[in-house]
Amino acid sequence: MSAPAITPVFVRLKLSLLRNGLRQSGGRKAAYITSAVFALLFAALQLIGLIALRGHAHAESVAVLAVAVLGLGWAVMPLFFPSGDETLDPTRLVMLPLRPRPLIRALLTASLVGIGPLFTLCLLVGSVVAVARGGAAFAVGAVAVVLALLVCVAFARAVAVANVRLLTSRKGRDLAVLSGLVIAIGAQIVNFGAQRLGASGLGELDPAAGVLQWVPPASAIGAVHAVSEGSYGLAVAQLALTAGALMALLALWSRHLTRLMTSPDGSTLPGAESAAKERSSTGLARLLPAGRTGTVMERSLRYVWRDPKTKAAWVTSLAIGLIVPVFNAWQGTGSVYFACFAAGMLGIQMYNQFGQDTSAFWMVAMTISSTRDAYVELRARAYALLLITLPYATLVTVLTTAMLGDWRRLPEALGLSFALLGAMLATGAWTSARFPYSIPQEGYKNVAPGQAGLAWISIFGGMVAAALLCAPVIALTIWLNVSADGDDWTWLLLPAGTVYGAVLTAAGLKLAAPRTARRLPEILAAVSKG
Repeated sequence: MSAPAITPVFVRLKLSLLRNGLRQSGGRKAAYITSAVFALLFAALQLIGLIALRGHAHAESVAVLAVAVLGLGWAVMPLFFPSGDETLDPTRLVMLPLRPRPLIRALLTASLVGIGPLFTLCLLVGSVVAVARGGAAFAVGAVAVVLALLVCVAFARAVAVANVRLLTSRKGRDLAVLSGLVIAIGAQIVNFGAQRLGASGLGELDPAAGVLQWVPPASAIGAVHAVSEGSYGLAVAQLALTAGALMALLALWSRHLTRLMTSPDGSTLPGAESAAKERSSTGLARLLPAGRTGTVMERSLRYVWRDPKTKAAWVTSLAIGLIVPVFNAWQGTGSVYFACFAAGMLGIQMYNQFGQDTSAFWMVAMTISSTRDAYVELRARAYALLLITLPYATLVTVLTTAMLGDWRRLPEALGLSFALLGAMLATGAWTSARFPYSIPQEGYKNVAPGQAGLAWISIFGGMVAAALLCAPVIALTIWLNVSADGDDWTWLLLPAGTVYGAVLTAAGLKLAAPRTARRLPEILAAVSKG
């Protein structure tokens, strides 16, 4: 008696996971529906745009590059979003009597259910329509769409299985912090590329497309174009390359899946050597001040290095704070004042200081019994942030100035950056006590359900207040630049901005300390909600 087919079971399992996930809360259902609508709308626009390119001289280059980028996205998706699809973790099936080949067939079919595969299908169909001419080309295009879609899905599965032990560990989940960096860099690269294309035309894409047409899954679209041009031998080679890549990915997936389901997990074995090692004080701790100030600074810096959510926020802020001024300076459209973006992005990290502690804040609250304790706590957290922000903001400002060659404005740009940083530290300390909110540790949400309003008020209200507090320094900068003899005195903006920022920080900490001491129970309840 033959074994029953498991593919329909896995498809129903995937649908059940999607359905049950949406039943958990109304907010999750609304977020899923909203993201699905936007994804499908974007897919429809992509489809229409590619169809509109039909007959254009460079349609093949656009289609090939679009599919190549799509394949890259599928490859890195499991690394950046390991918990985005629960079926990506085959370790949950280890105890079931399943053979690798039927299991791979079932998982591959179940992987075709979802918004991602539908989006991919729309883009692939649009790419085929854009480059196909004639019945033979459309016939090959139907095969190319199926092969390219399967290559994308198999690529994601193979990467996920090869790294599943890493991705499901604590350190593995830290890979998700790279997503903010990649998105930030990618957005600027796309912006820079769009400007180049707008100035030079789509012909700039031809050299890259000529190489990528031999890289699966883009080679499938290259085969469709080859048939349209009458190069049938070339089309066969490109289709064979795509099919070969699919077979290789399936074989790689099968090998890693077999090893995963038959080998013990080394991470569960006791490590005698690591257990015997005693923790000693780090070199950083010896460099920090003694007493509560140094302890709080070390704790804050450890959060930056070890906590995934805090690390993700810092990596994103560091990346965007550097990319925006540097890319604009590189394109010749920037200004030295763009360097203030670095101080602004890092100053945001002062907001919701207690929410970063989550439920562990109760241990901090136990040590705060007076306004003085609250002041020292907030001051130490500000010191830890300044330890990173001051040299970083200075570096970004100097680098931006060097790229623009406008050294005369370096003192005023630094003065504005330091004043803005001081204003954000002041408003961040106050809003941390007045509008605390919880940051969930699991998933990718940065605000607990029901606290979105608090987050908006805390961050954006505080940023507006910081901008208003910087008004005197901004006004002085404008006055010196428009004044006839002002150029001789712009260097004063550096010490003036530095002193003004320090005064604002001290005032903000003084105002926030008594509020923090009085509202400890409310703060603890708010940050422990998630």
